[in-house]
Amino acid sequence: MSNAATPFSETKAPDSADRLHRGALRLIDISASTMANIGPAYSFFFGFGFLVYTAGIAAPLTIIVAGIAIAFLGNTLAEFSRAHPSTGGFISFVGKTFGGTSAVTTALLCGAGYIIAIASVLVISGGFLGDTLQYYFHWNIPWIILSVILTGGAVLMTIRGVAVSTKLAGFFFGFEMLVLIIVSVAVIIKHGGHLSATPFEPSHIFHGASGLAAGFPLAIYLFIGWENSAALAEETGNPRRNVPRAVFLSTALMVVSYVLFAFATVTGFGYNRTALSAAPIPFISVAHSILAGFAVFAYLAGLTSTLGVLISAVNSQARLIFNAGREGLLPTWIGKVHPVRRTPVNAIYVFVGVAGLIILVWALLHLIGGPKNSASMNPLNFFVESSTMGTILVLVVYFLANLALPFYYARHRRSEFNVVKHVVLPVLGMIAIVIPVYYLVKPGQQAPYDWFPYAALGIVVLSVGYAFILNRRDPGLGERAGSIVADE
Repeated sequence: MSNAATPFSETKAPDSADRLHRGALRLIDISASTMANIGPAYSFFFGFGFLVYTAGIAAPLTIIVAGIAIAFLGNTLAEFSRAHPSTGGFISFVGKTFGGTSAVTTALLCGAGYIIAIASVLVISGGFLGDTLQYYFHWNIPWIILSVILTGGAVLMTIRGVAVSTKLAGFFFGFEMLVLIIVSVAVIIKHGGHLSATPFEPSHIFHGASGLAAGFPLAIYLFIGWENSAALAEETGNPRRNVPRAVFLSTALMVVSYVLFAFATVTGFGYNRTALSAAPIPFISVAHSILAGFAVFAYLAGLTSTLGVLISAVNSQARLIFNAGREGLLPTWIGKVHPVRRTPVNAIYVFVGVAGLIILVWALLHLIGGPKNSASMNPLNFFVESSTMGTILVLVVYFLANLALPFYYARHRRSEFNVVKHVVLPVLGMIAIVIPVYYLVKPGQQAPYDWFPYAALGIVVLSVGYAFILNRRDPGLGERAGSIVADE
């Protein structure tokens, strides 16, 4: 392979030893993986109570608004993927548009955001399994032990191969959706004589427009993982067509599903905001009240959903830092694949290992804080804290991608430039991102959320500084960013 520099507008073929298993996945595979990454049971079980507490009984309206915002972001991902499908996803798209410094910055922010967020999944997997075992069998097994076992199993599956792990995540997704739909329909049938449009009336949003905006970040979090399919582009047949289709198909199905689950849940609680937001897991409570004998399947759906999120998230998000390593934006050893299974084994180890280290530091800080502080060291607390911090950084990456789209098409695909697709929709996407970011970083929040904005700002500043220095030392970064096209 030649070491000569390649013009920015062209691509440079990678060493074949660093390519993933091309053509291993179909449209249905990447769609199922994307929805498994979203994890409707996982996200809804642990997020909807907080959403109702913030936005009120009309929380389904907040979900609809969030779905529209995700559709704006989906347009950006779809347009980039049609033109330049890449395992690097937003990292490649931003870097291909703005050059080496932006590519490294996005790689660091993307990696940090997703790793912090996946840490919440590692913890909640053990925590939820522990609660289930305690409820049904009265076994008191520390959640940390269960988390280690489940995480180890997920890592083994992702290393084994993308096809088998993606299909397993898809199976988990199918099971959880079946359970969620059965319970939701049963609730609606039982309350058929007392159904109300209250959950869809703006007047029932807690504190009106401010409540809608305050609940918006939580509603957006329900959809995190919608971008999963882009990172699987290299392993997907016809990624220029299938990745955009998977994005919109997954988003549309999740919006409809969440609205159904939300309507059923608020109906099951008799449209009582206080009672619903006080329940540890509202949907489980509804399942117990409507189909007591079936409730065990709701617990199983939560567990399989969490495992599906864990497998699909590690699969896709580890590939983002893998591609960054392969293109030289991060240490090159991260960009190596297993010689037989063609999986990004080093990136998977880094992704899960750093997430585990974050959990360890969090636990130590609680123990150092004394008995009062250590008493709050439970999986649900960590889930909320970790997912909030990670979401801030991920939203910054979303913003950069929307900002990049019009510039990319204006510079590299001028003949295909469309004002609506490449200017209007990305601008609306940026506006949609500003709202949750504001409510996640605004002053006056309780600890530890009050220092999350400063931590996020520090990560951004360090990332930009490191990227600037690295780009000065290696001017070829801009040429390598996005140089590996999925279907070439």
